[in-house]
Amino acid sequence: MTPARRMDLEEVKRELAAHAAALGFNALGVAPIDIPADEQHLISWLEHGYHGEMGYMKRHGLMRSRPRELSPGTVRVVSARMDYWPASAREADAVLADPTLGYVSRYALGRDYHKVLRRALATLARALEARIGLFGYRVCVDTAPVLEKALAREAGLGWIGKHTNLIAREAGSWFFLGEILTDLPLPLDAPASAHCGSCTACIPACPTGAILAPYRLDARRCISYLTIEHPGAIPIELRGAIGNRIYGCDDCQLVCPWNRFARAATHPDFKVRHELDASSLIELFRWTAAQFGERLRGSAIYRIGYERWSRNLAVALGNAPRSGQARQALEARVEDESALVREHVHWALERQRGA
Repeated sequence: MTPARRMDLEEVKRELAAHAAALGFNALGVAPIDIPADEQHLISWLEHGYHGEMGYMKRHGLMRSRPRELSPGTVRVVSARMDYWPASAREADAVLADPTLGYVSRYALGRDYHKVLRRALATLARALEARIGLFGYRVCVDTAPVLEKALAREAGLGWIGKHTNLIAREAGSWFFLGEILTDLPLPLDAPASAHCGSCTACIPACPTGAILAPYRLDARRCISYLTIEHPGAIPIELRGAIGNRIYGCDDCQLVCPWNRFARAATHPDFKVRHELDASSLIELFRWTAAQFGERLRGSAIYRIGYERWSRNLAVALGNAPRSGQARQALEARVEDESALVREHVHWALERQRGA
Protein backbone atom coordinates (compact mmCIF):
# COMPACT_ATOMS: atom_id res chain seq x y z
CA MET A 1 0.00 0.00 0.00
CA THR A 2 1.41 3.40 -0.93
CA PRO A 3 1.88 6.11 1.74
CA ALA A 4 -0.80 8.20 -0.02
CA ARG A 5 -3.28 5.32 0.06
CA ARG A 6 -2.48 4.66 3.74
CA MET A 7 -3.12 8.32 4.54
CA ASP A 8 -6.43 8.14 2.67
CA LEU A 9 -7.55 5.24 4.84
CA GLU A 10 -6.52 7.07 8.00
CA GLU A 11 -8.70 9.99 6.91
CA VAL A 12 -11.54 7.61 6.06
CA LYS A 13 -11.31 6.11 9.53
CA ARG A 14 -11.47 9.55 11.18
CA GLU A 15 -14.52 10.43 9.13
CA LEU A 16 -16.09 7.09 9.99
CA ALA A 17 -15.62 7.72 13.71
CA ALA A 18 -17.12 11.22 13.42
CA HIS A 19 -20.14 9.92 11.51
CA ALA A 20 -20.60 7.12 14.04
CA ALA A 21 -20.70 9.67 16.86
CA ALA A 22 -23.37 11.64 14.98
CA LEU A 23 -25.45 8.45 14.72
CA GLY A 24 -25.36 7.89 18.49
CA PHE A 25 -22.37 5.57 18.88
CA ASN A 26 -20.13 6.37 21.83
CA ALA A 27 -16.94 4.74 20.57
CA LEU A 28 -15.57 3.08 17.44
CA GLY A 29 -12.43 1.06 16.77
CA VAL A 30 -10.90 -1.26 14.20
CA ALA A 31 -9.77 -4.81 14.95
CA PRO A 32 -7.84 -7.49 13.04
CA ILE A 33 -9.67 -10.73 12.24
CA ASP A 34 -7.32 -13.22 13.93
CA ILE A 35 -8.22 -14.04 17.55
CA PRO A 36 -6.70 -17.52 18.13
CA ALA A 37 -6.70 -17.43 21.96
CA ASP A 38 -10.40 -16.54 21.99
CA GLU A 39 -11.09 -19.34 19.54
CA GLN A 40 -9.50 -21.84 21.92
CA HIS A 41 -11.57 -20.45 24.80
CA LEU A 42 -14.71 -20.90 22.69
CA ILE A 43 -13.77 -24.51 21.86
CA SER A 44 -13.23 -25.32 25.54
CA TRP A 45 -16.50 -23.61 26.54
CA LEU A 46 -18.45 -25.65 24.00
CA GLU A 47 -16.72 -28.91 24.94
CA HIS A 48 -17.83 -28.42 28.56
CA GLY A 49 -21.42 -27.99 27.38
CA TYR A 50 -21.70 -24.55 28.99
CA HIS A 51 -23.81 -23.34 26.05
CA GLY A 52 -26.75 -25.45 27.23
CA GLU A 53 -29.49 -25.68 24.61
CA MET A 54 -28.09 -22.87 22.50
CA GLY A 55 -27.37 -25.29 19.67
CA TYR A 56 -26.56 -22.47 17.28
CA MET A 57 -23.37 -21.81 19.25
CA LYS A 58 -22.02 -25.21 18.19
CA ARG A 59 -23.76 -25.31 14.80
CA HIS A 60 -21.79 -22.34 13.50
CA GLY A 61 -18.55 -24.03 14.46
CA LEU A 62 -15.49 -21.81 14.35
CA MET A 63 -17.12 -19.30 12.01
CA ARG A 64 -17.79 -17.30 15.17
CA SER A 65 -14.07 -16.71 15.69
CA ARG A 66 -13.20 -16.42 11.98
CA PRO A 67 -14.97 -13.40 10.45
CA ARG A 68 -13.68 -14.20 6.97
CA GLU A 69 -15.71 -17.42 6.94
CA LEU A 70 -18.85 -15.42 7.71
CA SER A 71 -18.09 -12.73 5.14
CA PRO A 72 -15.45 -13.75 2.54
CA GLY A 73 -12.84 -11.08 1.86
CA THR A 74 -13.01 -9.59 5.35
CA VAL A 75 -9.71 -8.17 6.58
CA ARG A 76 -10.93 -5.82 9.33
CA VAL A 77 -13.77 -5.57 11.82
CA VAL A 78 -15.11 -2.14 12.69
CA SER A 79 -16.52 -2.40 16.23
CA ALA A 80 -18.89 0.24 17.62
CA ARG A 81 -20.34 0.82 21.07
CA MET A 82 -23.63 2.47 22.10
CA ASP A 83 -24.62 3.24 25.70
CA TYR A 84 -28.00 1.98 26.90
CA TRP A 85 -28.18 2.72 30.65
CA PRO A 86 -31.71 4.14 31.22
CA ALA A 87 -31.13 6.98 33.69
CA SER A 88 -34.85 7.63 34.14
CA ALA A 89 -35.62 4.04 35.18
CA ARG A 90 -36.39 3.18 38.77
CA GLU A 91 -33.26 2.17 40.69
CA ALA A 92 -32.36 -1.43 39.82
CA ASP A 93 -31.53 -2.35 43.43
CA ALA A 94 -34.89 -1.00 44.62
CA VAL A 95 -36.79 -3.15 42.12
CA LEU A 96 -34.80 -6.26 43.01
CA ALA A 97 -35.51 -5.60 46.69
CA ASP A 98 -39.28 -5.52 46.12
CA PRO A 99 -40.44 -9.10 45.39
CA THR A 100 -43.86 -7.90 44.21
CA LEU A 101 -42.28 -6.19 41.18
CA GLY A 102 -40.84 -7.78 38.05
CA TYR A 103 -37.20 -7.05 37.26
CA VAL A 104 -36.36 -6.64 33.58
CA SER A 105 -32.72 -6.40 32.51
CA ARG A 106 -31.92 -2.74 31.90
CA TYR A 107 -31.03 -3.32 28.25
CA ALA A 108 -34.58 -4.48 27.43
CA LEU A 109 -36.57 -1.60 28.91
CA GLY A 110 -36.72 0.28 25.62
CA ARG A 111 -36.98 -0.71 21.98
CA ASP A 112 -35.20 -3.71 20.47
CA TYR A 113 -31.53 -2.77 20.26
CA HIS A 114 -30.93 -5.17 17.35
CA LYS A 115 -32.98 -2.96 15.07
CA VAL A 116 -31.55 0.28 16.43
CA LEU A 117 -27.92 -0.76 16.02
CA ARG A 118 -28.40 -2.57 12.72
CA ARG A 119 -30.06 0.48 11.19
CA ALA A 120 -27.33 2.82 12.49
CA LEU A 121 -24.50 0.54 11.30
CA ALA A 122 -26.09 0.18 7.86
CA THR A 123 -26.39 3.97 7.63
CA LEU A 124 -22.74 4.27 8.63
CA ALA A 125 -21.63 1.76 5.97
CA ARG A 126 -23.70 3.46 3.25
CA ALA A 127 -22.22 6.84 4.17
CA LEU A 128 -18.74 5.37 3.79
CA GLU A 129 -19.76 3.86 0.46
CA ALA A 130 -20.91 7.26 -0.74
CA ARG A 131 -17.54 8.69 0.31
CA ILE A 132 -15.17 6.12 -1.24
CA GLY A 133 -17.25 4.03 -3.65
CA LEU A 134 -18.30 0.38 -3.48
CA PHE A 135 -16.53 -1.89 -0.98
CA GLY A 136 -17.28 -5.23 0.66
CA TYR A 137 -18.98 -5.21 4.03
CA ARG A 138 -21.47 -6.97 6.28
CA VAL A 139 -23.28 -5.40 9.22
CA CYS A 140 -23.63 -7.56 12.36
CA VAL A 141 -25.41 -7.22 15.66
CA ASP A 142 -25.31 -10.04 18.20
CA THR A 143 -27.60 -12.42 16.30
CA ALA A 144 -24.75 -13.02 13.80
CA PRO A 145 -22.09 -15.64 14.69
CA VAL A 146 -19.33 -13.23 15.72
CA LEU A 147 -17.18 -13.16 18.87
CA GLU A 148 -18.09 -9.52 19.31
CA LYS A 149 -16.59 -8.96 22.76
CA ALA A 150 -13.20 -10.35 21.74
CA LEU A 151 -13.18 -8.24 18.58
CA ALA A 152 -14.29 -5.15 20.51
CA ARG A 153 -11.38 -5.71 22.90
CA GLU A 154 -8.98 -5.93 19.95
CA ALA A 155 -10.52 -2.72 18.60
CA GLY A 156 -9.68 -0.98 21.87
CA LEU A 157 -13.25 -0.56 23.11
CA GLY A 158 -12.77 -2.35 26.43
CA TRP A 159 -11.61 -5.54 28.09
CA ILE A 160 -13.53 -8.72 28.89
CA GLY A 161 -14.23 -8.77 32.61
CA LYS A 162 -14.32 -11.76 34.92
CA HIS A 163 -18.11 -11.91 34.43
CA THR A 164 -17.41 -12.24 30.64
CA ASN A 165 -18.97 -8.86 29.76
CA LEU A 166 -16.98 -6.11 28.07
CA ILE A 167 -15.90 -3.23 30.35
CA ALA A 168 -14.62 0.19 29.32
CA ARG A 169 -12.66 2.34 31.77
CA GLU A 170 -14.61 5.45 30.84
CA ALA A 171 -18.05 3.87 30.40
CA GLY A 172 -18.45 0.73 32.51
CA SER A 173 -20.37 -2.07 30.79
CA TRP A 174 -23.90 -0.78 30.11
CA PHE A 175 -23.57 -0.64 26.33
CA PHE A 176 -24.40 -2.55 23.16
CA LEU A 177 -21.91 -3.68 20.52
CA GLY A 178 -22.22 -3.91 16.76
CA GLU A 179 -19.80 -4.64 13.92
CA ILE A 180 -19.07 -3.96 10.28
CA LEU A 181 -17.02 -6.73 8.69
CA THR A 182 -15.14 -5.17 5.77
CA ASP A 183 -12.54 -5.78 3.09
CA LEU A 184 -11.07 -2.31 3.63
CA PRO A 185 -7.62 -2.51 5.31
CA LEU A 186 -8.38 0.31 7.73
CA PRO A 187 -5.69 1.27 10.27
CA LEU A 188 -5.88 -0.88 13.38
CA ASP A 189 -6.46 0.30 16.93
CA ALA A 190 -4.45 -0.97 19.88
CA PRO A 191 -6.25 -3.66 21.91
CA ALA A 192 -7.56 -2.67 25.33
CA SER A 193 -5.71 -3.84 28.41
CA ALA A 194 -7.51 -5.48 31.34
CA HIS A 195 -8.23 -3.60 34.56
CA CYS A 196 -10.21 -5.95 36.79
CA GLY A 197 -7.14 -6.44 38.97
CA SER A 198 -7.87 -8.53 42.05
CA CYS A 199 -11.58 -7.63 42.10
CA THR A 200 -13.96 -10.60 42.04
CA ALA A 201 -17.16 -8.85 43.13
CA CYS A 202 -19.13 -10.21 40.18
CA ILE A 203 -18.53 -13.87 41.02
CA PRO A 204 -20.32 -14.15 44.39
CA ALA A 205 -22.97 -11.66 43.18
CA CYS A 206 -24.37 -14.16 40.68
CA PRO A 207 -27.60 -15.46 42.26
CA THR A 208 -27.30 -18.93 40.71
CA GLY A 209 -23.52 -19.37 40.79
CA ALA A 210 -23.21 -19.29 37.01
CA ILE A 211 -19.76 -17.63 37.08
CA LEU A 212 -17.73 -20.72 37.93
CA ALA A 213 -14.39 -18.91 37.92
CA PRO A 214 -12.99 -15.72 36.42
CA TYR A 215 -13.87 -15.61 32.70
CA ARG A 216 -15.81 -18.90 32.88
CA LEU A 217 -19.60 -18.73 32.66
CA ASP A 218 -21.90 -21.74 32.69
CA ALA A 219 -24.89 -20.48 30.71
CA ARG A 220 -27.01 -23.36 31.97
CA ARG A 221 -27.10 -21.67 35.38
CA CYS A 222 -27.26 -18.08 34.13
CA ILE A 223 -30.58 -16.31 34.74
CA SER A 224 -30.31 -14.49 31.42
CA TYR A 225 -30.07 -17.84 29.65
CA LEU A 226 -32.80 -19.45 31.74
CA THR A 227 -35.32 -16.64 31.23
CA ILE A 228 -34.50 -15.83 27.60
CA GLU A 229 -32.73 -18.56 25.63
CA HIS A 230 -33.87 -21.68 27.47
CA PRO A 231 -37.05 -23.05 25.83
CA GLY A 232 -38.12 -25.59 28.43
CA ALA A 233 -38.78 -25.92 32.13
CA ILE A 234 -36.50 -23.95 34.41
CA PRO A 235 -34.67 -26.39 36.73
CA ILE A 236 -36.52 -26.55 40.05
CA GLU A 237 -33.32 -26.16 42.06
CA LEU A 238 -32.63 -22.77 40.40
CA ARG A 239 -36.12 -21.27 40.53
CA GLY A 240 -35.85 -19.86 44.03
CA ALA A 241 -32.60 -18.04 43.24
CA ILE A 242 -34.19 -16.33 40.23
CA GLY A 243 -36.26 -14.21 42.61
CA ASN A 244 -38.24 -11.57 40.73
CA ARG A 245 -36.02 -11.48 37.63
CA ILE A 246 -38.48 -12.06 34.79
CA TYR A 247 -36.25 -11.20 31.83
CA GLY A 248 -32.51 -11.35 32.10
CA CYS A 249 -30.26 -10.47 35.02
CA ASP A 250 -27.87 -7.60 35.73
CA ASP A 251 -26.45 -8.54 39.13
CA CYS A 252 -22.86 -9.03 37.97
CA GLN A 253 -22.90 -5.61 36.33
CA LEU A 254 -24.65 -3.87 39.22
CA VAL A 255 -21.78 -4.72 41.58
CA CYS A 256 -18.98 -3.90 39.12
CA PRO A 257 -17.06 -0.86 40.42
CA TRP A 258 -16.32 0.30 36.88
CA ASN A 259 -20.00 1.02 36.37
CA ARG A 260 -19.69 4.12 38.50
CA PHE A 261 -18.44 5.60 35.22
CA ALA A 262 -21.44 4.39 33.22
CA ARG A 263 -23.11 7.04 31.10
CA ALA A 264 -26.81 7.42 30.48
CA ALA A 265 -28.21 6.45 27.10
CA THR A 266 -28.80 9.34 24.72
CA HIS A 267 -30.65 7.41 22.02
CA PRO A 268 -34.41 8.01 22.45
CA ASP A 269 -35.26 4.38 21.61
CA PHE A 270 -33.67 3.20 24.85
CA LYS A 271 -36.09 5.11 27.08
CA VAL A 272 -38.31 3.00 29.36
CA ARG A 273 -41.53 1.80 27.73
CA HIS A 274 -44.76 0.54 29.34
CA GLU A 275 -43.36 1.09 32.87
CA LEU A 276 -41.36 -2.12 32.60
CA ASP A 277 -38.75 -0.73 34.98
CA ALA A 278 -41.03 -1.43 37.96
CA SER A 279 -44.25 -3.25 37.09
CA SER A 280 -46.37 -5.44 39.36
CA LEU A 281 -45.81 -9.16 38.81
CA ILE A 282 -49.52 -9.83 39.24
CA GLU A 283 -50.50 -7.23 36.64
CA LEU A 284 -47.94 -8.52 34.14
CA PHE A 285 -49.08 -12.11 34.67
CA ARG A 286 -52.65 -11.07 33.91
CA TRP A 287 -51.71 -9.87 30.43
CA THR A 288 -53.31 -11.88 27.65
CA ALA A 289 -51.31 -13.06 24.64
CA ALA A 290 -52.85 -10.20 22.64
CA GLN A 291 -51.77 -7.65 25.24
CA PHE A 292 -48.27 -9.11 25.31
CA GLY A 293 -48.03 -8.72 21.55
CA GLU A 294 -49.50 -5.23 21.52
CA ARG A 295 -47.28 -3.88 24.30
CA LEU A 296 -44.00 -5.66 23.64
CA ARG A 297 -43.82 -5.80 19.86
CA GLY A 298 -40.71 -3.81 18.97
CA SER A 299 -39.02 -4.83 22.24
CA ALA A 300 -36.23 -7.38 22.70
CA ILE A 301 -38.61 -9.17 25.08
CA TYR A 302 -41.05 -9.90 22.27
CA ARG A 303 -38.81 -12.56 20.76
CA ILE A 304 -39.13 -14.92 23.76
CA GLY A 305 -42.88 -15.12 23.17
CA TYR A 306 -45.86 -15.16 25.50
CA GLU A 307 -45.24 -18.71 26.73
CA ARG A 308 -41.74 -18.09 28.13
CA TRP A 309 -42.84 -14.70 29.43
CA SER A 310 -45.66 -16.42 31.38
CA ARG A 311 -43.29 -19.15 32.59
CA ASN A 312 -40.87 -16.54 33.97
CA LEU A 313 -43.65 -14.60 35.69
CA ALA A 314 -45.03 -17.77 37.28
CA VAL A 315 -41.60 -18.48 38.80
CA ALA A 316 -41.37 -14.92 40.13
CA LEU A 317 -44.87 -15.21 41.65
CA GLY A 318 -43.78 -18.43 43.32
CA ASN A 319 -40.95 -16.44 44.90
CA ALA A 320 -43.17 -13.49 45.84
CA PRO A 321 -44.65 -12.94 49.32
CA ARG A 322 -47.72 -15.10 49.94
CA SER A 323 -50.91 -13.24 49.14
CA GLY A 324 -54.47 -13.93 48.10
CA GLN A 325 -54.01 -11.81 44.97
CA ALA A 326 -50.97 -13.81 43.86
CA ARG A 327 -52.77 -17.10 44.42
CA GLN A 328 -55.83 -15.82 42.56
CA ALA A 329 -53.72 -14.76 39.58
CA LEU A 330 -52.01 -18.15 39.46
CA GLU A 331 -55.22 -20.12 39.94
CA ALA A 332 -56.72 -18.33 36.95
CA ARG A 333 -54.12 -20.07 34.77
CA VAL A 334 -53.90 -23.57 36.24
CA GLU A 335 -55.53 -24.85 33.05
CA ASP A 336 -53.37 -22.76 30.73
CA GLU A 337 -53.16 -24.17 27.21
CA SER A 338 -49.37 -24.42 27.56
CA ALA A 339 -48.08 -27.45 29.46
CA LEU A 340 -44.90 -25.49 30.20
CA VAL A 341 -46.82 -22.65 31.80
CA ARG A 342 -49.11 -25.05 33.71
CA GLU A 343 -46.11 -26.82 35.25
CA HIS A 344 -44.62 -23.56 36.54
CA VAL A 345 -47.99 -22.28 37.73
CA HIS A 346 -48.52 -25.43 39.83
CA TRP A 347 -45.04 -25.05 41.31
CA ALA A 348 -45.72 -21.40 42.13
CA LEU A 349 -49.06 -22.23 43.73
CA GLU A 350 -47.43 -24.78 45.99
CA ARG A 351 -45.01 -22.09 47.13
CA GLN A 352 -47.80 -19.57 47.62
CA ARG A 353 -49.77 -22.09 49.67
CA GLY A 354 -46.78 -22.77 51.86
CA ALA A 355 -46.07 -26.29 50.62
